[in-house]
Amino acid sequence: MFAYIEGRVTEKYADAMVVEAGGVGFLVSATPQTISSVSGSGARCRVYTKVVAKKDDVWEIYGFATREEREMFEKLTSVSGVGPKMALGVLSALPVRDLALAIVAGDAKALKAAPGIGAKTAQRLLLELRDKVSDEELVGDFAAGGAAAAVVEGSAAQDALAALMALGYTQAEAATALSRVKDPGASAEELIRQALRAMAQG
Repeated sequence: MFAYIEGRVTEKYADAMVVEAGGVGFLVSATPQTISSVSGSGARCRVYTKVVAKKDDVWEIYGFATREEREMFEKLTSVSGVGPKMALGVLSALPVRDLALAIVAGDAKALKAAPGIGAKTAQRLLLELRDKVSDEELVGDFAAGGAAAAVVEGSAAQDALAALMALGYTQAEAATALSRVKDPGASAEELIRQALRAMAQG
């Protein structure tokens, strides 16, 4: 219906906010991260939106801080049994990059940390979304072409990521460290050494 709403935030709640645009106050459901990204009541913002039709001609607006977050929401809701509320809960528990890494790595445990996601739903998400995760979602804030992006290509970076996770690091910690490696084309062993050095330096 519309791509985004840009206006002044007049009210903020735990899972929604009111954005006034053109004299109309739109109630926008959003993740805590998106809501907290707005400095305070009265601040102007732009939220990328997805309008979902419900029964009895009721429409709900879901808002996202980035296009990537909205695209991941749309992918989540394309999975059988995953509605907009559940998808928003997943994004509230896992930022887009962490969620993308969990899907690519087949980490059902990370998905089950989200509210309402049981073992069967987690496996369904992994099965249906594994091939739909984009490089941009994996990279997140990192520069394109970095180690995190290489994960989808089955390269040395993927082996390094798996090895770091086997050492007890989370996916987010391992991917962040790999993104700091100056030579992303190195072997898995060298990537691991450099990533561990980067984490030791803080």
